[in-house]
Amino acid sequence: MLNLLTILLGNFDHSLFKSIYIFLISFFSNTFSAISGGGAGLLQLPALILSGVPYYQALASHKLATVALGLGGSLRNYKSLGNDISIAQQILVFGLPGVIFGSSIVEFISEKYLYLILGIVSILLAFYSFLKPDLGLSSGSIKLNFVHKIRFLIFIFLIGILNGSISSGTGLLVTILLIKTFEMDFLRAISMTFFTVGIFWNFVGAIFLARIESVPLNILIVLIIGSFTGGYFGAHLSKLNGNILIKKTFITVCILVGTSLLIKSIKSFL
Repeated sequence: MLNLLTILLGNFDHSLFKSIYIFLISFFSNTFSAISGGGAGLLQLPALILSGVPYYQALASHKLATVALGLGGSLRNYKSLGNDISIAQQILVFGLPGVIFGSSIVEFISEKYLYLILGIVSILLAFYSFLKPDLGLSSGSIKLNFVHKIRFLIFIFLIGILNGSISSGTGLLVTILLIKTFEMDFLRAISMTFFTVGIFWNFVGAIFLARIESVPLNILIVLIIGSFTGGYFGAHLSKLNGNILIKKTFITVCILVGTSLLIKSIKSFL
C-alpha cells in the first residue's frame, strides 16, 4: 500500500512539474511571439517534444495553442484591425487553402528542405529589417494595382502551405509581407497576423494535423492557458512600448527562428 502511494505521489509530482514547465515555456514564448508577430514555435514545439510528446501530436497541440495566442493578441489589439477587414478576408480566402494543402502533404514531404528555406528567409528578413531603419515604424495606406494584388495573394497561398506543414516562422513572413505590401506599421500588421494566422490558419491546420495524431488533452489545456495569457500580455507590452520595441523584438526573433531552423535542417542532412 505504501509502495502504491509512493508511485502515485511520484507520478503526481512529475505531472505537476511537467505542467508548470510547459505553462512557463508557453507563456514566455507566446509573449515574445505576440510582440514580434510570430516565432512561438521556436521554444514551445521543442519543449513539447523534449517532454516526450510525439512530433505530430506536439505540432497539432502547438497549433491549437497558438489559436489562443491569436485570441489573446486580438483581444488586446482588436481596434488596430480598423479598416483592414478586406485584407483579412483576402488572407483567409487565399491562405486557408494553402494551410489545408500543407497540412495534407506534411506526411509526404521532407521537412529538412522546408527548414532550410524558411531558416534562410527568416535570417534575411532580420537583416533586411535592420538595414531599413524606418520599416514598420509608421503606418500608411496604399491601393494595390492588379499585378501587386495577384503577387500578394500568391505569397499568401505559399506561406499558407508552409504554415500547414511546419511550425515556426510563418507569422513573421505574413507580418513583413503586410508591412511591405500595404505600408502598415508593425503594430497594425501584427494585429492582422494574430487575427488571420493566429486564429484561423492555425485552427484549420491543427484540425487536419489532429487527424494524423490525437492531441493530448491535459497538455493542450496547459498550453492554451499559457498561450492566451502570454499573447495578451505580449500584445499589452507592444501597445505600451510601440513600434520600436516591436521591431527590435521582430529582428531578434527572426534571427533566433532562422538559426534554429537552419540547425534542424543541417542535422537532418547529416
